[in-house]
Amino acid sequence: MTSSDRQLRRGLVIGCGGTLGAAWTVAALAAVRDELGWDPREAAVLVGTSAGAELVTMLGSGVGVDELLAMQLGEQVTHPALRGHLADAPGRMPPLPRFGLGSPRLARAGLRREVAPVTALSGLLPPGGGDAGWLHRLALGMAPGRMWVSHPATWLVAMDYDSGERVAFGSPGAPEATLSQALRASWAIPGWFPPVRVGDRRFVDGGAASTASADLVAPLELDELVVLAPMASTGRVPGRGAARAERLVLRGWMSAGLDAEVAAVEAAGTRVIRLDATAEDLAVMGPNFMDDRRRLATLEASLRTTRKALS
Repeated sequence: MTSSDRQLRRGLVIGCGGTLGAAWTVAALAAVRDELGWDPREAAVLVGTSAGAELVTMLGSGVGVDELLAMQLGEQVTHPALRGHLADAPGRMPPLPRFGLGSPRLARAGLRREVAPVTALSGLLPPGGGDAGWLHRLALGMAPGRMWVSHPATWLVAMDYDSGERVAFGSPGAPEATLSQALRASWAIPGWFPPVRVGDRRFVDGGAASTASADLVAPLELDELVVLAPMASTGRVPGRGAARAERLVLRGWMSAGLDAEVAAVEAAGTRVIRLDATAEDLAVMGPNFMDDRRRLATLEASLRTTRKALS
């Protein structure tokens, strides 16, 4: 019996990835929709981190895959919040940061081995000087006059910048936040964007703790989970120069973490369909996941690689 032979409780998790990861994921969403005969908007739960949070905000607001593709291709879109959204996004390099350390407490937690070394290092970065206004405008356009998107189980993952705790805004028991706060927090790359304050806590990009936080859905005991993770890869993919550092440090850590999270979800009885970046994808993307000059090429590569992986 295939996954399309009966009605499954299927969830969708989309990991971080910046500008290029978002393009890769949109192509992957098209492959998943076509190969599984399934509309991602119908997921039992939508979980997104950073650029993944941006995409599940759109899906949770009712935006379909065809419109996401049209937006990436520069074609006409019907939803007004998507018009000009990509042109409004940040560029290839961060602006000058502010003075000081982002989170000395998080760095000290790393010395005590309470958080992973990569997570601790994010606390040593200066507060970012980037403007997340484009995400605020997207949130207002996706949920005009409302606190949240229409999909009842849309979770946006961020990280408490002092403790390293992951928080899935929109999930049961999470701190109450507006859609704009949650989206900006999930996207707040340390050193690039400033932390977002929700109540008395500061939050940054959930990717500083986990590339996708797939394990957060394990207690839901879903039948199937689709995980799209452009910042992870199955197996080691070699690289040169700046790409070598990205593969060994950031991608290696994120991939190992996702391996463990997928194992936890599978141990709970959920079948996992995982798509991540292949060597072919990475050759196109390069080491800078915010390099918008490679966005269309990344989309085109992913349209090939993700369909091949699923079939």
